[in-house]
Formats: sequence, C-alpha cells, structure tokens
Amino acid sequence: MVFLAFEPSAAADAISIAKQIDCSVWVGSDAISEDEHTRLTNTGTDVTRFAYPLSHASHDVIQDALATVQEHHPKEVIWLQHKFEPPY
Repeated sequence: MVFLAFEPSAAADAISIAKQIDCSVWVGSDAISEDEHTRLTNTGTDVTRFAYPLSHASHDVIQDALATVQEHHPKEVIWLQHKFEPPY
C-alpha cells in the first residue's frame, strides 16, 4: 500500500499510519518541509517528497504525480487524498 498526500494534515496522518503498517508515503513539496523529509527518512520512514507542490495542483499535475508513484510501486494499491469542495 502507498499513500499519496497533498496537504500537511493528510501527510501527517498518512505518515503516522505508514509507520504502523510499514508502507510508503509520497507527498508534495508543500506537505512537508525538506528538513522534515530528511528527519523522517533518517529515522527509516519511507517518505518520498516531490519537488513540486500538490495541494492546489491541477488535475494534470496530480495525474503525473500518480503516474510517478505507480512507476515506483507498480503492484501496490495507492490511497490518494481527495478534497471535496463545497458547491457554494
């Protein structure tokens, strides 16, 4: 299983779960800082940080990010953060 998180709160949740069940997390550059990424990877957490933000990214950027995750984890289920925007 792999998590793809766009926002800091979702990244924190995914990282917490990933530590418990030993899976991978991918995040946008705006979800965690470079320092936090370094700290997490140095402690053995499997977190990959994109070089670009995802929290307000277009559909095409999200699709590209998802394709990248699929390339690296071809047989894994990918849990993707989704934001529901109110219709008002």
